[in-house]
Amino acid sequence: MCIEIFEQDAYVFEFEASVTSVEGDWVSLDATAFYPGGGGQVHDLGKICGLDVKEVRRKGGDIIHSVPKHSLKAGDKIWCSVDWERRYDLMKGHTAEHLLFGSLKREVPELNIVKIFISPDSKYVIVDTDVPWDSIKKAQESVNSAIRDNLPVTKSTVSKDDPDIGEIRAKLERIEGDVMTVVEIGDVDVAACSGIHVRETEEIVALLVDRKVSAGKDGVAIHFRIGDDAISRSMELSNICLQMIETLGTKPEDAVKAAQNIRHEAGTKASQLRTAVSRLIADLRPETMNGIPVYSGIFDTDDRNTMTDAAEKIKNGGGVAVLFAKSETISVFLSSGTKGIDCSKVLKDAVSKTNGRGGGKADFAQGGVPDVTVAETLMNDILTAVKNSIAQK
Repeated sequence: MCIEIFEQDAYVFEFEASVTSVEGDWVSLDATAFYPGGGGQVHDLGKICGLDVKEVRRKGGDIIHSVPKHSLKAGDKIWCSVDWERRYDLMKGHTAEHLLFGSLKREVPELNIVKIFISPDSKYVIVDTDVPWDSIKKAQESVNSAIRDNLPVTKSTVSKDDPDIGEIRAKLERIEGDVMTVVEIGDVDVAACSGIHVRETEEIVALLVDRKVSAGKDGVAIHFRIGDDAISRSMELSNICLQMIETLGTKPEDAVKAAQNIRHEAGTKASQLRTAVSRLIADLRPETMNGIPVYSGIFDTDDRNTMTDAAEKIKNGGGVAVLFAKSETISVFLSSGTKGIDCSKVLKDAVSKTNGRGGGKADFAQGGVPDVTVAETLMNDILTAVKNSIAQK
């Protein structure tokens, strides 16, 4: 059984150990300070005998270390070192995540955690409910207050039968055995966790939530930064916001409302443009080729959905559609409700002459051309190819 030094003292990053077994690149030790990852925190990296440790993981009751190109054998006494700066960043990030989610939960009581991810490059928590920015602001203020108060961070073990178990933030169904490890941060947060943490909150320095994005069916990912990175990013975002406020020509407190108004106006205009383009397409008069109606047109829009829907409708009616959406580039939509026209081949042949790209199926193809000045020429080339295909039927 490997002694887990990181459980005893997460601040130990250099240690001596004996090799207990070797299997290819994987090395087992009688004791290790390398954290194998868990609770959303990635595994440690570092050196064993001066060689890079590429991965650390649990294997049953053991912890194994991937050390490519090693020549170790069982019984060897070795010197090991964890990449301390990386480890310390992960420890701070993990403790910060506890504070952040606990604070968010107080703002939005129905909030549930779905996933945690703590790495050197990305730190986020996925929650099952969207959280308003006002609530994130309050939670962030609470976290930074806890950091400034330099609260102690302690670990203990608690039985699942403990009468006070309801006071602990935990998913009991995920915890194996009858005892769980609990991390307590002052009197502001207590949660089940087997990860590694800092001793005092002041070590985190600062926390900044810098974005939230959709996590698909899982919910919303709330990304955060810590330490000097948080301070640097907050200054960067502050400058961006000040530039936006100056561009909007409004007061800081009115900037959000001004942006919302602009977005609403843009949405209204986009809706009006979609309606106008739809009417123009509906008013198209087809050219009949061998009894087949061919609809063609060039429209000043970047609304691909409207063009796709129109091309599908014409195809379903047995006709052929050659529709261009022209904005900064040209988007080409070619569909056919009659056999004998290979839309994919016709489109690829045409756009290849204009540094464009395209593809699709025999009955529906799409493509793009960067040079808008070739619109008329490209339209004529495609229509000619369509006429030739129809004539050969």
